[in-house]
Amino acid sequence: METNFGEQRSRQESFKEALLNKRMLICVFTGFTSGLPLYVLIQLVPGWLRVEGVGLAEIGFFALIGVPYTWKFIWSPLMDRFTLPFLGHRRGWMLVTQLALFLSIGSMGFLNPALSIWTVAYLAAAVAFFSASQDIVLDAYRRELLPDVELGIGNSIHVQAYRLSGLVPGSLALILADHIPWQTVFMVVALFMGVGLIMTLVIQEAIADPSPPKSMREAITEPFIEFVQRKGPASAGLVLAFLFLYKLGDNMATALQTPFYVDVGFSLTQIGSIAKFASLISAIVGGLVGGIMMIKLGINRALWIFGVVQVVSILGFALLSEVGANPWMLGVTVSLEYLGVGLGTAAFTAFIAKNTNPVFAATQFALFTALTSVPRTVANAVTGVIVEQTGWTTFFLLCTGLAIPGMLLLYRVAPWNDVDR
Repeated sequence: METNFGEQRSRQESFKEALLNKRMLICVFTGFTSGLPLYVLIQLVPGWLRVEGVGLAEIGFFALIGVPYTWKFIWSPLMDRFTLPFLGHRRGWMLVTQLALFLSIGSMGFLNPALSIWTVAYLAAAVAFFSASQDIVLDAYRRELLPDVELGIGNSIHVQAYRLSGLVPGSLALILADHIPWQTVFMVVALFMGVGLIMTLVIQEAIADPSPPKSMREAITEPFIEFVQRKGPASAGLVLAFLFLYKLGDNMATALQTPFYVDVGFSLTQIGSIAKFASLISAIVGGLVGGIMMIKLGINRALWIFGVVQVVSILGFALLSEVGANPWMLGVTVSLEYLGVGLGTAAFTAFIAKNTNPVFAATQFALFTALTSVPRTVANAVTGVIVEQTGWTTFFLLCTGLAIPGMLLLYRVAPWNDVDR
């Protein structure tokens, strides 16, 4: 009896330690500063372009500016191999990318999309490049920071903070846009990059004495060789296919989220208040529930459960497109989407981290997350064309179907009975 009580108390103490430590707080800040630039590109910029009269097809093709997220593994070895002469191996790169994001986001509002759409595209591509580069170093830092036992909860917190950052460009900015010029709106959003800058200056390096690759050849080839040898060629191929397919339907469904709300008939204030307030509550609940469930269930089972919720949440958009501009339905749809997709992303990110060797954190993490961004970049580029041909309801049903293959691969890459607590 005393032994069982001691074991139970030990588990409770381990549970508290996994939730309440400085590493979890750092994950909050890495998530926020990593997500903000992406949501500028996928929520604020599309809404801005639509309000300024740009067509859905053109807005859809703007997804191609996300190419840096897809190809970031190409220059990730540089960030593994070289250390800048200030702040350390990871923090130096953090500071450079965050300053570049502050300047590029703040400059965007000075442009007129109706007169200089290509200039807007170039600057948006620069934001994507600096954002993808920041993700490389933040992902590597987080993998070095978190012990294996905290990968689930740490990445869950990171993902929920990542999604909460969308409230700035997707809620606050849209509400402000009804009252102040776009130029000021983008400057306000850029100032929120200060969260990342402060974090970078305050934290310490995750590894006190890092050992970066000794040559570019080693930095480029070793991460790929190690992954294939560790998993085996067949299993490695299945993992890569799963990374591509698991969030394909979800990424396409949310690619034109803000233009969809505009077309349904909601005002910018309604989008910024109702939709984003619902997402705030759902993201907080999802973060707490998802992180705790991953500790209890393990990453594999979480992928199954959260994946089902993620698929169902896409159907909520199809229903909203039929119901029309109903504020209550908007709140329910967004709540389900942020709860389901947020949970799915948390487990998905933890799965990526579990398959990453900390020795090659930057390049392997960049490769895996780059694969997940391919659908968002390539497939999303034609979402505007698909919507104009089929309508919103049929489009969301198509997205639901595209989410099924990734779920089927769970049988091989994350079996339900293979519990990894």
